[in-house]
Amino acid sequence: MARPVTLFTGQWADLPLEQLAALAKRMGYDGLELACWGDHFDVQAALDSPRYVADKRALLQDAGLQCFAIANHLVGQAVCDPIDERHKAIVPAHVWGDGDPEGVRQRAAREMQDTARAAAHFGVKTVTGFTGSPIWHAVYAFPPTSQDYIDRGFADFAKRWRPILDVFDGQGINFALEVHPTEIAFDIASAQRALDALQHHPRFGFNFDPSHLAYQGVDYIRFIRSFGARIFNAHMKDVWWNKGDGTVGVFGGHTAFGDARRNWDFRSVGRGMVDFESLIVALNDVGYAGPLSVEWEDSRMDRVHGATESAAFCRRLDFPAAAGAFDAAFDKSKQSGMAG
Repeated sequence: MARPVTLFTGQWADLPLEQLAALAKRMGYDGLELACWGDHFDVQAALDSPRYVADKRALLQDAGLQCFAIANHLVGQAVCDPIDERHKAIVPAHVWGDGDPEGVRQRAAREMQDTARAAAHFGVKTVTGFTGSPIWHAVYAFPPTSQDYIDRGFADFAKRWRPILDVFDGQGINFALEVHPTEIAFDIASAQRALDALQHHPRFGFNFDPSHLAYQGVDYIRFIRSFGARIFNAHMKDVWWNKGDGTVGVFGGHTAFGDARRNWDFRSVGRGMVDFESLIVALNDVGYAGPLSVEWEDSRMDRVHGATESAAFCRRLDFPAAAGAFDAAFDKSKQSGMAG
């Protein structure tokens, strides 16, 4: 059986979940990856009320949808980041509190621990999200950045995330970091370094998203083959690159998405430059059996049109892995008997 095709709801948080669920079914999806913002999934409500969890499950069931993961990118971002007014705009009020940066980071860490508990109550095995990074601002090495400085950043990340991951482990939940610029891991080398910093914690892995790797020039197929057993979720998102007018580079030039000057921009799935055929082959090769979760982002396209064609594209593209070697039937012992 091919993998289920789901929709990540983060970019649809302006729609109530009941409305989005019906729409997602009409667009051709098998399920939703529920974001912990809007009214899609409330961590504290899930912990406080068995009725809340039951009602969410019933809503999905009535729409003919499943849920394999919940997503808490926004709070996860605040665990390791230097905190500023941008974080106030995205984290819950109880996480922001008085805005003291260290207090925000600690409350965000507790909220991520609670997210693991809420996921267990809800009956899913994966939480996707961000980690934030204490060293992303030093990604370009000037003033000169020593490896000792980078090591201290990874040590800070590990200090803050190990206790979170221990709660995940106790709940039987995996955390899947979306490897992404601004996170502690944004390419293959930094992903390996994050794993090493955590001493390969069994509950830490990745939400594979080729779009964030491709425009950087990172081999996203090699990422799959490097971390196959650690890929806990897969986002289907497309991107094109080297498409601007030469005035904006890979760092974006402080331009908005959709600006024609940009070197790269996200595209509806199948409309960009990601090699999804090779991607599916690689996911099959490493044994990934989870959902293909469309994270739809395309500034130039109507989102219902785009998300509908993305679901159809993923369904047409995906295929189950082979049950055996294609030439196995040459062996006489495996051939059917002759009639007679």
